[in-house]
Amino acid sequence: MSIWVNFLIDSLAFGATFMYGSTGEILSEKAGQLNLGIPGVMCMGGAGGCLVLNLIGKSSLPGFLIVLLGILGSFVMGLLMGLIYSFLTVSLRANQNVTGLAMTTFGVGLMKVIMAKMDDTVYLVGPKQLYRWPFAGRTDALQYLGVMFFLAVIIALAASYVLFRTKVGLHLRAVGESPATADAMGVNVSRYKYCASCIGCGIAGLGGFYYIIDYMASTEAYKSLEGLGWLSVALVIFALWRPHRTIIGSTVFGFLFSCSSYISNLSWITVTMATKPLLKMLPYLFTILVLIFTSIRKKREDQPPQSLGLPYFREDR
Repeated sequence: MSIWVNFLIDSLAFGATFMYGSTGEILSEKAGQLNLGIPGVMCMGGAGGCLVLNLIGKSSLPGFLIVLLGILGSFVMGLLMGLIYSFLTVSLRANQNVTGLAMTTFGVGLMKVIMAKMDDTVYLVGPKQLYRWPFAGRTDALQYLGVMFFLAVIIALAASYVLFRTKVGLHLRAVGESPATADAMGVNVSRYKYCASCIGCGIAGLGGFYYIIDYMASTEAYKSLEGLGWLSVALVIFALWRPHRTIIGSTVFGFLFSCSSYISNLSWITVTMATKPLLKMLPYLFTILVLIFTSIRKKREDQPPQSLGLPYFREDR
């Protein structure tokens, strides 16, 4: 396999981390919930899945059950983070920006405590081959296209279908655009906000678990997870709040983020240590360009939900 084909497959696999995070954030934002706690949620999701594997790692459970339990542990941990966020922002009507940032700080810190106390030979060494099925035996980039990569694609497509092709998705988008109007139509605004935030956080949590246990499969992977969470939030804008577009967007982000590593291996290009951080800025630069482009076009379908980040007071209806 040539270096460029390997690079493209690696970018596709790396992008699945962003795909999980951005798909979860899109579901939350479509309900009007601006969750800047996604980096913390992804960190806690990664820690939750690894914690489950650490607890069952020495058991004689079948491989598929170990994979399933790890995924469920990650999803549940992310869902719990979403529940905390929803309680603060929906029930208590706390500021969504401040709450999200607090969730990120909390999630990153707690993850480091949890991960530092676990045995990596139990939660990482054995299970990583299970999650890399069906290409676990490969030594090139194909080894990363495992169970959780395909799960990310399925979730992105399913989320897009639900949002734009079902009655539930219509109600969810109505809550994000005008909660007062949705409430007048008989839609339970609080329920939709809770469900969207909790499920979205559960999905985002899977991204952290995928990055630690599958793509990187390293004991040091969790230390760089927070930054990838912020890129996942940026990808929401790049994808224009459409989950299916995160499949392409995450690949582009993975390609741009990995450029510094692959370009430095080319003999005809000189990359200094000072240049590498500049190359890693490329995903953010592309996001800024997309923001400028969408602002100029001013198409309503390319804009964020109108009530995004705003608390809903039924008494003001």
